[in-house]
Amino acid sequence: MTCFDFPMANDPSREGGLNAPFRHPIDWRDDAFYDLALVETEMERVFDICHGCRRCFNLCDSFPILFDLVDESPTGEIDGVAKADYAKVADACTLCDMCFMSKCPYVPPHPFDVDFPHLILRYRAANRRKDGGEFMRDQLAETDRNGKLAAPVAGLANWATAKRNKPVRKIMEQVAGIAAEADLPQYHSKTAERLFRTDPTPNPDGVAFGKRKAAVYATCFVDYNTPSTAVAAMAVLAHLGVDAKLDYPGCCGMPKFEAGDLAAVAHQAETVAAHFAPVIAEGREVVALTASCALMMKFEWPLLLPENEAVKALALATRDIGEYVVQLTKAYGAPANIKPIAGGVTLHHACHARAQAMGVKSAEMLKLIPDTKVDVIERCSGHGGTFGVMKATRPHAMKVGRPTARQVREKGNETLCSDCPLACEHLGQLVSAELAEGASIRQAHPIEIFAQACGVI
Repeated sequence: MTCFDFPMANDPSREGGLNAPFRHPIDWRDDAFYDLALVETEMERVFDICHGCRRCFNLCDSFPILFDLVDESPTGEIDGVAKADYAKVADACTLCDMCFMSKCPYVPPHPFDVDFPHLILRYRAANRRKDGGEFMRDQLAETDRNGKLAAPVAGLANWATAKRNKPVRKIMEQVAGIAAEADLPQYHSKTAERLFRTDPTPNPDGVAFGKRKAAVYATCFVDYNTPSTAVAAMAVLAHLGVDAKLDYPGCCGMPKFEAGDLAAVAHQAETVAAHFAPVIAEGREVVALTASCALMMKFEWPLLLPENEAVKALALATRDIGEYVVQLTKAYGAPANIKPIAGGVTLHHACHARAQAMGVKSAEMLKLIPDTKVDVIERCSGHGGTFGVMKATRPHAMKVGRPTARQVREKGNETLCSDCPLACEHLGQLVSAELAEGASIRQAHPIEIFAQACGVI
């Protein structure tokens, strides 16, 4: 008898089990969803399960904080932890989804029905309704507004926010709570949208010529902060022969999602999905350039709006850029004359790429490059959204990120890349701090490395 023949193998009450995990729709339109007393009761239930299991002790800071609170309580159990201290656990969570995806044996369909990240999300939403949002965090979450305002004065904005501009950064720390020592994203006057008012012509000799069409979703971060990623992605897809058009109707809402502003995220999902509906109808796949945005569109939006057909269609049509390139090369073959990348590459497999349950697609893509050392690190960077730049949460980001940065440093490669640009920047800062004075590690998106190897940028 094999384990697959064992009669209890598919019993959902069995720890771990073989049943596929699933998530419940997010019931954000029900007033009970925001009842803080009900939320805290559910947190006590779930935290007690986590305390009895403790598999997640090394994933992020939330779980060590929770276990210390329990161990140091008068009873040594969850009933000895003050409800007010639940905030300490919630504040350390980046909603990376790794506890749900990779560790927890009690996710649905197990009857314990544990979804720690979405419980923290509900707690934030309930507190938001009770007390209002955090002003500065909400302002930072207005990514499209901020990008449009900063682009025309990008030089001035970058000078003001540069870490070396210590007087301004100290004021920002005191007034806005943005850590003075954190690197902040740069803005560009030539956004991705401006660079691609005319889309590139597909290569007629490309392996996928005449076979695939794509709408490349730039994402707010790529559009305003790293247009080089869009340049690389469009160049690679054109080189492969794909009819690709850059498209950016608006932010995916991840920054507002992390803050519990679920109505705003649902509105954004409706707007963006409606925009892409005719694009998908004409046969285009939607290719996202940032892992967090692909995750939102594939998984979180359908849980917020399970009845919305456009949202469901967009979820099915969305691909991560690494995932898409690997699909193309598996279906039609890799392009010829790919050149090695000197010095080796370390790929940080970002949590929001891992949470898409698609495998390490960026690593598969990079391993198409001949004679190039590619190392993969699957460990949290400690950064997500505003987490690594806000003074209140930066200590958690540094604590979680240091072991990952140590692994990056030990690989000894010249280039660091990640599906998450913020994770890459955070780890790059941590690694560079340990190198000799003046030294740094090259940072890039995986598609930029692949474009370089293909000789298209």
